[in-house]
Amino acid sequence: MGMQWKEENDGKILEVQASGKLAHGDYERFAAEVDRLVKEHGMVSVLFDMVDFHGWTPRALWDDIRLDIRHFGEMERMAMVGDKKWEKRMSLLFRPFTPARVRYYDRSKMDEARDWVRS
Repeated sequence: MGMQWKEENDGKILEVQASGKLAHGDYERFAAEVDRLVKEHGMVSVLFDMVDFHGWTPRALWDDIRLDIRHFGEMERMAMVGDKKWEKRMSLLFRPFTPARVRYYDRSKMDEARDWVRS
């Protein structure tokens, strides 16, 4: 469980799969990867795929907020993919805190989410 990711488009897109409850250790590894990609490319886009996702531990939530603040202007697009109502609401709450374009997609629209992040 936790986070797994892969780079797309020579590292300008990061496709992340989050499952279970994310912990501090997940964010230590993920933040290092985001830092590296932003340093290389300036701007990155993220597809955040929530599979059997149960949220964050309190420390991991704080890690997520710090990561978002650190890279506030360096995220171009974020597609959030899930299948639960609370995940969709979470994507709506996230929008005011980033200049990135954020969209939510139901799992059945994964290809559409990938196309949007790549465009």
